[in-house]
Amino acid sequence: MRKNKVICGLVLLAILQLAWGSRADARELTYRLKWLFNASVAGDIYAEDKGYFTKAGLQVKIKEGGPGKDAIKEIELGQTDFGVASADQVIRALEKGAEVVVLFQIFQINPLQWIYRDTLPQITALSQLKGKSIGITFGGNDETIMNTLLAKGGIPKKDVKIYSVRFDFTPFLTKKVQIWPVYRNSQGVILKNRLQAEGENVRFLNPADFGVNFVANSVITSKKMIETDPDIVDKFQTALLAAWRDAMAPANQESTLASIAARDKDNNAAITKLQLLATRELTGTQNFGSIDKDAWIQTEQIMLQEQQIKRPVNIQDWLHK
Repeated sequence: MRKNKVICGLVLLAILQLAWGSRADARELTYRLKWLFNASVAGDIYAEDKGYFTKAGLQVKIKEGGPGKDAIKEIELGQTDFGVASADQVIRALEKGAEVVVLFQIFQINPLQWIYRDTLPQITALSQLKGKSIGITFGGNDETIMNTLLAKGGIPKKDVKIYSVRFDFTPFLTKKVQIWPVYRNSQGVILKNRLQAEGENVRFLNPADFGVNFVANSVITSKKMIETDPDIVDKFQTALLAAWRDAMAPANQESTLASIAARDKDNNAAITKLQLLATRELTGTQNFGSIDKDAWIQTEQIMLQEQQIKRPVNIQDWLHK
């Protein structure tokens, strides 16, 4: 009889553990994006639209990003469980004492590049930037990256013409500025398409081609989340990576475009398709989702050199294994 009581007790304990696990997975998780719903977040949209989280036993609410939305701050305040942030946001937050961990890297190539007309010789050496008019957003990532490129090329700032970028492409379209910062898979596509329609061709300056690998968007969560709910973190990461991989697959292109169109209020089918193709190139295919440790370390070093942070944060310690 005592043996039966022990068996019953073990069975009850197992049932309670399963029930607890089900409740943990059943609670609604939130995931804050950095961007608005468009082709640049195709994998995130696809994950929710095609039920990847549900199949993993999770309830996940994806929240659109945009101006004024800060995933790191929301994670710290307990308002969201997962989010997307650029490397500089993560590094700045760590310096201020935040405990956020990078789960995986969405883009293997930073979308932030510079567009220029092919009436300029192709830029194959940084020395060719000398004398050019270059757009930068003061206080933005592009300022940091361009400063690094100029320093790497040994070009004093007085030897280039810096133009302050606003929310208007007119200075580039009217040729007042020769080299203009864009996100390759969004504004870059729009500008390229517009100029081609007018008989002009463009090229893109990719900082990575010159050894400057400044990391872009990555998926993050809190250190606490990893410590207290490692199973949920693992399920979320696995499901989201699978969704991104499938969304980027050429075989699923039409399905992915349909998912984007259902969310993107300003969807233009032709432009969205081109943006999806550009996003596919930037996310890579061989090492999808991989964390480029060396690039993260370089990003921290660049931010130290540019005095964007005052002390090292040892970013390698905050990259999920």
